[in-house]
Amino acid sequence: MKAVVFCAAAMAAAFAAAPSFAQELVARQGDDSVRLSEAACSSELVLSRIEPGAAGEYKAASAVFQGQRFTACWRMMGNVAHLVYEDGDQGIIPVAELKPDLTA
Repeated sequence: MKAVVFCAAAMAAAFAAAPSFAQELVARQGDDSVRLSEAACSSELVLSRIEPGAAGEYKAASAVFQGQRFTACWRMMGNVAHLVYEDGDQGIIPVAELKPDLTA
């Protein structure tokens, strides 16, 4: 199930230190990963699953779970990033689990 909730402490510190990040943020758990971008969500399939009034708050994301790649969109909700995937699945990631992607 893609709705993986990574265990973590408070996430606010991660975004307080970098409220606007130039690089992507990544959360990893084994071989699985979620990558969050600052670019606006452009997936029509994902946007069709989000309340129309909230769609503008979502940004682009992608994930790899069990070797499969998924498109998603995300937005901050308190101390977590809320994700909506192309198949309708949803998940949350605590901000503390998000790290700058150093491979780019």
